Amino acid sequence: MATSASSVLGLGSTGVVSVQIASSSSCSSRSAPSEAASLGFATRRRAAACSETTSQLRSEFLPSLSPVKKSIKFAASRKGPFASLNVRAIASDPAQLRSAREDIKTLLREDPCHPILIRLGWHDAGTYDKNIKEWPLRGGANGSIRYDIELSHKANAGLINALKLLESTKQKYPDITYADLFQLASATAIEEAGGPKIPLRYGRKDVSGPDQCVKEGNLPDADPKPTPPADHLRKVFYRMDLNDQDIVALSGAHTLGRVHPERSGFGQKETKYTKNGPGKPGGSSWTPEWLKFDNSYFREIKEKRDADLVVLPTDAVLFEDPEFKKYAEKYATDREAFFNDYAISHAKLSEIGAEFDPPQGFFLDKPEKKDEPEVFVASKYSTQPEAKQELSDNMKDKIRAEYLAIGGSPNKAMGSNYFLNIIIGISVLVLLSYYLGYLG
Repeated sequence: MATSASSVLGLGSTGVVSVQIASSSSCSSRSAPSEAASLGFATRRRAAACSETTSQLRSEFLPSLSPVKKSIKFAASRKGPFASLNVRAIASDPAQLRSAREDIKTLLREDPCHPILIRLGWHDAGTYDKNIKEWPLRGGANGSIRYDIELSHKANAGLINALKLLESTKQKYPDITYADLFQLASATAIEEAGGPKIPLRYGRKDVSGPDQCVKEGNLPDADPKPTPPADHLRKVFYRMDLNDQDIVALSGAHTLGRVHPERSGFGQKETKYTKNGPGKPGGSSWTPEWLKFDNSYFREIKEKRDADLVVLPTDAVLFEDPEFKKYAEKYATDREAFFNDYAISHAKLSEIGAEFDPPQGFFLDKPEKKDEPEVFVASKYSTQPEAKQELSDNMKDKIRAEYLAIGGSPNKAMGSNYFLNIIIGISVLVLLSYYLGYLG
């Protein structure tokens, strides 16, 4: 990959480390790898970390990230459409996942590292190739990014810091897979930044060794010259079996995070939005509130009025390509539509290519029920055979309106036949008219 920019979307050679654990000033002048070394470990190790090389860091850190057991015994009885019936073996313990989610929320509130956790989940999942059927050769969310051979890919630079942020959580909850942990952290970061709740399935299996990592080159590039940006995005995302709407919706996650010119060649050293942090200050953001998830990304890249905000070639093309533009225009004005579509696309990215145990996966939360208007069924309101045939929408609306007007309820049929009541009423009126006329 050529020059890239750091971002939560994964268009980056160096990665967004939007918020890092504070380091001593003695490390501030070091290069990106050494700087990353000084920012990830616990306080008791910061001084020593400043002098370590990237390879030393990885050799010390990565062995502690050994694969968890392939499965654990877990018995569950769940109700509802997403139930996993008679579950006996499962990749991750649901109870531990729920507890880990709460710990991640606490982490995010103490150190707002939302962008880098999102990027970690995306980069673990974004290697998927729909043309390869066999798992784990096909890539996808399988925890492979924890191994040095994949972590050292150019697009993954800086993500060692995300692994460090989650190290204590993984040690605390050994019966969850890395693949599930990375996706849990990514979805939780979106929600905690004010974004939509992502309806993720869990139960992803982990790869068992570095020999199962994918080759380099599957992730997007912010400036894919000489390939046109639209062609590059489609090549990458179509390979993952995602479409134009997914591309634009997922690009909206750039509402979070920053780029740093010394790492990516894009943006400024510091702007009015980044000079005070939080975390390590500096870089350029796409939006003024770069730790808030909303639809402002689309408005900002459309207007391009603020010189302190960055617009990458792969951002600008969303309003230049006709197919991308129709979604970008909608999301710029309709926050709810963006949130709905983003949640769907994020879930797709998180699940494609993954191998689940149990095969159908499981959900941590019960799906929310949405109130839907009752479908009008004529046979509920009449015993006449001819009334049971399918009616046009206009006729259904007319009958419903008349039915409600005379006191009917949309939830149940009237005590007696509706059409018969009308006939009886008309007959009574005719008889009364005839009788009154006869008396007259």
